[in-house]
Amino acid sequence: MATTTSSSSASPILCASFNQDNSCFSIGTKDGFKIFDARSGRLCYERVVGAFSIVEMLFSSSLLAIVGAGEQPSLSPRRLCLFNTVTGTALRELNYLTSILAIRINRKRLIVILQDKTYIYDLNSLAILDTIDTVPNNKGLCAFSPSSEGCYLALPASTTKGSVLVYNTVELQSLCQIDAHRSPLAAIVFSSNGMYLATASEQGTIIRVHLVSQATKSYSFRRGTYPSTIYSLSFGPSAELPDILVATSSSGSLHVFFLGLLINQRRRSNTLLGAMIPDSVNDAFEHAHHHVLHNAVPAGVKSHVTIYNIDNVSSVSTISAFRASIFIITYDGNFRDYTLSVTKLNESSRSLEREFNVLETISDNPY
Repeated sequence: MATTTSSSSASPILCASFNQDNSCFSIGTKDGFKIFDARSGRLCYERVVGAFSIVEMLFSSSLLAIVGAGEQPSLSPRRLCLFNTVTGTALRELNYLTSILAIRINRKRLIVILQDKTYIYDLNSLAILDTIDTVPNNKGLCAFSPSSEGCYLALPASTTKGSVLVYNTVELQSLCQIDAHRSPLAAIVFSSNGMYLATASEQGTIIRVHLVSQATKSYSFRRGTYPSTIYSLSFGPSAELPDILVATSSSGSLHVFFLGLLINQRRRSNTLLGAMIPDSVNDAFEHAHHHVLHNAVPAGVKSHVTIYNIDNVSSVSTISAFRASIFIITYDGNFRDYTLSVTKLNESSRSLEREFNVLETISDNPY
């Protein structure tokens, strides 16, 4: 659910992430970190003590997992601090030999990503449950299901192609490996229940959605013809089959893919033709399932997107009218709240409901 920058000088925002139900988001800067209510834009918490490269929330609780950016001696990038926002104190600190590249957390597990190792902890006891030796993962790329039932972790399985290792963090064993793309991975994300995994490669032309229980079954969506860096992916918040998937890229466009209609059509298709057509060929049929919102964010500016909610989604047998609330944090310091509307004729429109600068927002009671 998080994105970090590769260089502290590349952007005023060093990290940005939404919590597991997308009701709040956090940012880390060179000065400290902030937590906002995503629905109202209210600044809920602020701590101005130095630079932070990772700030991860546990739902809407007072628990944060934070990592310094290394610009101050007291905020080492090799130290994970579990922090209580109510008391303003550290509950526990964990130290490592190399820099922490990513943190993921849900109600059962704490995941710590290093360059070539991944640690899995029991969140309640902080007992280390397993250590996974990984391929070099310089970007800290990973995905972790917020669900305590489908408690899956996805990690790159190759540095030369887009292979994904899916690991069950409850049973502490590898679930499957998915060969998703020919090029190395650039973005991965689970659906809220962990049933589906979306992937994008460094080419960024094809986005694939994989049914985790059937690693060989995937659905392909063509984002575009020319390469583009995929900054962020997000599924709709459905508890079962995700209705839509959104992506932001270096082009500045917001891409919206309709999953429910396509996947259900495939499920019901038992014809000889349907069995004969491979997924790679089905890209030709996907124009009706893809909408592009141009200039949704500044081109070349890193962004983090999530779908907060979807209203009026009816039958999946035909394209239905619906409205989706889409939140985007851009690393130049802006938060945007878009409403995407799609009619029964498959015509889409967008409206910018809110926009504010997260860097200029000041707390009434800063810490």
